[in-house]
Amino acid sequence: MTAVVGERSQAAAEGGAAAHPPGRGRWRRGRLIAVSALAVGALMAGHRLVPNGGGQFGSLLETFLPWLGVSVPLLLLCAAVRRSATAAVAVVLPAVVWCSLFGGTLWDKRSVGGDLTVISHNVNDANPDPARTARQLASSGAQLIALEELSAQAAPVYERELAAAYPYHSGQGTIGLWSKYPLRDARPLAIMAWNRALRATVDTPKGPVAVYVAHLASVRVHPSTGFTTARRNDAAQKLAAFVRAERLPRVVVVGDFNGTTDDRALRPLTTQLRSAQEEAGEGFGLSWPAALPVARIDQILCKGVTPASAWTLPPTGSDHLPVAAALRL
Repeated sequence: MTAVVGERSQAAAEGGAAAHPPGRGRWRRGRLIAVSALAVGALMAGHRLVPNGGGQFGSLLETFLPWLGVSVPLLLLCAAVRRSATAAVAVVLPAVVWCSLFGGTLWDKRSVGGDLTVISHNVNDANPDPARTARQLASSGAQLIALEELSAQAAPVYERELAAAYPYHSGQGTIGLWSKYPLRDARPLAIMAWNRALRATVDTPKGPVAVYVAHLASVRVHPSTGFTTARRNDAAQKLAAFVRAERLPRVVVVGDFNGTTDDRALRPLTTQLRSAQEEAGEGFGLSWPAALPVARIDQILCKGVTPASAWTLPPTGSDHLPVAAALRL
């Protein structure tokens, strides 16, 4: 009797082993990780479908969209810890989607040359040493320097420090443009209730270029209202209308837009123009905050010209990094 029971037990054990062959558990484990990976991939692929109501979540997502790529190695690590083949396969989806969206950004697309070098910098109205910042920017040798967030106290300092190298200057409210080439038709642009934008014609040796400098309204994040962007979005639409009506074929638009080129709210502007960083830069060119940049909200956009290279400059006394681009006219 004991022998019969033993044989049955052995047979049952062998049957169980056959029903659940080695390795099958790897496909059963990690389902939550797999679902999370698929959700991240779907979120990246369908970010345009995320509604923008109720706190402008769509714009907030698109502002930091590249950072969803951080989830890929984390999910892959979780899959390895769980020894889950299902999770490991699922992580392929967000990895492929991220590479299709941003993979080309990682290559160094910079080239030598260029007829016009432009710098744009939000100098911060609380900059402790505007004179040093001005000298640092001038040492770059750029032909155009556009500054945003000029305070009434600091503006004369920048004018004094940049006057020798940049004899042509237009200041409109908190915005300033300094040029080594003659400026004409400089005027403020009414995109907000206060003056934070200008347009000027730069007479370069290769012909005129329309230059727009703007500092769009700041974005606020509140626990009750979420991502508040209404004033910025309205200013972007008005600036886009001015650019659309521009008669000169060569146009450069620079400034602090308080948003990335992925943000749908800036599409009225970005669909008309090309990003110098995306076409001729290396990496994402993150510009804010200067101490540990997480987003590129300072832009150099153009049409009718060809970006040759784009880069960020070393930190100044501002909470933004200066951004620069060399353009072929």
